[in-house]
Formats: sequence, structure tokens, C-alpha cells
Amino acid sequence: MKDGPDARRSLLVCALIGAAVMAAVDEIVFHQILGWHHFYDRSTPAVGLLSDGLLHTAELLALVAGFFLYADLRRRGALARPDARAGGLIGLGGFQVFDGIVDHKLLRVHQIRYGVDLAPYDLAWNAAGAVLLLTGCGLALRAHRRRRAAREQHG
Repeated sequence: MKDGPDARRSLLVCALIGAAVMAAVDEIVFHQILGWHHFYDRSTPAVGLLSDGLLHTAELLALVAGFFLYADLRRRGALARPDARAGGLIGLGGFQVFDGIVDHKLLRVHQIRYGVDLAPYDLAWNAAGAVLLLTGCGLALRAHRRRRAAREQHG
């Protein structure tokens, strides 16, 4: 049964998927491959490793839940593609900016790297996240304006 596009749900579901994907990239690249930090570095290495496992678990659960919700949107014919694209970018950038500002600076649960000048790393991490987030917000605004213009034109 077709319900028609659901812009809000499409944006939120894909934001969840985007945040989970960025969490996976962070965990796989920076925690595992490069070994620069753990999710929680203010304790023993064993606690750091446990925190990485918990982050990985949460990221996988969010990814699976997001894809089930995405499949439901598709099945019902309710996927609003422009809003889904916007949501994906908002999730990617939102996770990265949250991690860079809240985890790195406010809570200080970990830093990007240790034993180096953090300024270039922080700048690159937060700037990249902001670009993703702002691009997603711009796409969401454009999709909203197009829907409003189409409604005004047809009714």
C-alpha cells in the first residue's frame, strides 16, 4: 500500500544510518587500524577496548535498525529521496561534530591523537563534520522549499 513520501521520517531514518556509518568509520579507522585512541581513554587499556566494543555494538544496532526502517519506507512507497540524502549527510556530519566537540573537548573521553599538536586534527575533524552537516541541512531546506512550492502550485 502506498502512503506517499514521508519527508520527516525519511530524513530521520537516514540520519540514523548516517550517524551509524560515521561511528563505524571512526571506530574502524581511528580506533582499530590507526590505533590513535579508544572511545574512552581515561582508564586502563582494557576499559578502552571494552568501550570500543560497546561503541561498535551500538553502531551496529543503529545500522541494522536504520536499514529495517529504511526498508519499511521503501516497502510502503514512503521514501522521500531528497530528504533521505539530506538525512544521511546530517547523520554523518552530526556524529562527527558531536564527537569532536562533546567527546573530545567537553567530556574529554578521548582525543583524536596523543603526543601531537591537536589543533590541525581538531580543525580537520570538526571542519569536515561541519561541511557534511551543513550540506545536509542545505539539502533538507531545499527539499522542504520544493515541496512547499509544489503544494502552492497545485493547491
